[in-house]
Amino acid sequence: MNGLTRRRLLGLLALGAGSVALSPALAACQATQPGQPASPEAAGSTGSSTSPVPAAGRTPSAPGTPQVAVSATPVAERERPELVVGVQGLPPVLDPHQALSNVGTRVTYSMFDYLIERDFLSGPTPGTGFELIPQVAQEWRRLDDLTIEFRLREDVRFHNGDRLTAEDVVFTFERLFKDTPDALREAKSYFSTVTGVEAVDEYTVRFTTAYPDPVFEKRVSSWGGWLLPKRSYKEVGFDAFGLRPVGTGPYRLVEFQPDDHLTLEAFDEYFGGRPTARRIIFRVIPEIQARVTALANGEVDIITNVPPDQVPVLKQLPGVEVRSVPLANCHVLRYNCNRPELRDKRIRQALNLAIDRKLLVETLWGGQALLTRSHQFEDYGPLYNPNRPYTPYDPERARALLAEAGYAGQTIRYNVKPGYYTLGVEAAQAIAEMWKAVGINAEVQLIDWADLPKEERMVGSWSNSNYLADPEGAFWNRWGKEQATQRDWWTPENPRFNELGDQQRRTLDQEFRYRAFQEMLDIWEDEAPGTVLYIPIEHYGVRKGVDWTPYSFYYMDLRPDNLRFS
Repeated sequence: MNGLTRRRLLGLLALGAGSVALSPALAACQATQPGQPASPEAAGSTGSSTSPVPAAGRTPSAPGTPQVAVSATPVAERERPELVVGVQGLPPVLDPHQALSNVGTRVTYSMFDYLIERDFLSGPTPGTGFELIPQVAQEWRRLDDLTIEFRLREDVRFHNGDRLTAEDVVFTFERLFKDTPDALREAKSYFSTVTGVEAVDEYTVRFTTAYPDPVFEKRVSSWGGWLLPKRSYKEVGFDAFGLRPVGTGPYRLVEFQPDDHLTLEAFDEYFGGRPTARRIIFRVIPEIQARVTALANGEVDIITNVPPDQVPVLKQLPGVEVRSVPLANCHVLRYNCNRPELRDKRIRQALNLAIDRKLLVETLWGGQALLTRSHQFEDYGPLYNPNRPYTPYDPERARALLAEAGYAGQTIRYNVKPGYYTLGVEAAQAIAEMWKAVGINAEVQLIDWADLPKEERMVGSWSNSNYLADPEGAFWNRWGKEQATQRDWWTPENPRFNELGDQQRRTLDQEFRYRAFQEMLDIWEDEAPGTVLYIPIEHYGVRKGVDWTPYSFYYMDLRPDNLRFS
């Protein structure tokens, strides 16, 4: 067999993946008004039925059960709509520095704020802008190449009523730097250039970096930069704060069951304006078919992670719209290079060359996902190389490399978590067939590789986000020497990779950074610790009357300027 054809791929996927057929009853379903409350037992929810636990100060019913804050809703508040969002999953905790995942940042984004924020609504396409604008900090300036100062607003309050001051900002970042627990190591990695943070006065904060950091302002506006309350955190501690956190965002915690739902209520003292919804409910509905049905029945107002084959289904539903945005994110594979089956880089190179990415995009994504020129995003601007070749598909070369490496049919397992990545399972099934076509004994294991002992992990589905619109955030922050990939799965054979990575992040010289990044990509492609598949397009099903723009990150921004009801 010379390769996996489109007809063969479609046939294989039809055996293992169904789609939602629009029944006459469903087509006739009339959507109710946006914001209509949905009961906790909304159709499609398959989470636990365990009752949520009261807030701090009351006795929990069982050890380890999530603590939640509970508040009554005044009658007058019912004039504002309630928004219900059907999601594929929720994070296990709500500490924003721990919940650094697609499902985590989606919900923590409306509970916490940054010093400065990325204005996604700027730019030529709504939801993809990169301009930096004030948030908690009303202004900022570079005092010199190593020192950045932020002046805070004086009207920002946490959900417990405490006023945010410079002391809280200092505490937020020092928590990442001092005796950092494993759960915060990823968040800490975003600020590895920082050597000091100090309160100049009650509303002025000054950061010092070890060397000129070309993307520092972008760092504090991205993952890991959410601000925490010192007093509240000190009172409850690390574990309890993760389950009932306090932020400054437009919505505050009411109820949290990680396997079932998260309920937030409007925080009307929000400095950014009165929230437009009185309550937000994120309801766990793992299966896409159940999410579509819940949207059709008016049980939810928005559904996430809609695969391309369900877009025509949603477009037939009365009162429903599809809103789409290309993600600042690429789906990738990561290899455990310490496994004997994958230790020889020629085998990893063969795995990469055997993947027909164009066929995946055309067949799974209907041509809507984007192929990449190696591990690059066009948002890099002057650091993007538009002439770099696309990642190649060469099955003949793959077979030759396998023969050179003495591959003897060892099983290569591909681990994927069902329902986490849009079309993740379907892509895994297709790639396994492509590997088999060049002589690789491949199998798909439906389990997140994070749930396996480290020594058992081989190939895992992953994604890399373009956090900073710069290779420092999208590439080095995932594959560099301070990251989990090098700590646990790959040690570069060529030391030049890490040398260049360190050098490019210590200079404001963009021409040098461009050359360094291109050489790093050459090394990365040669050593093949993983590979990029494509940049996905994210689709949401949204009921008409909900004026909301999706972003190129999984952030769900429900602030007043991005959520209105008609």
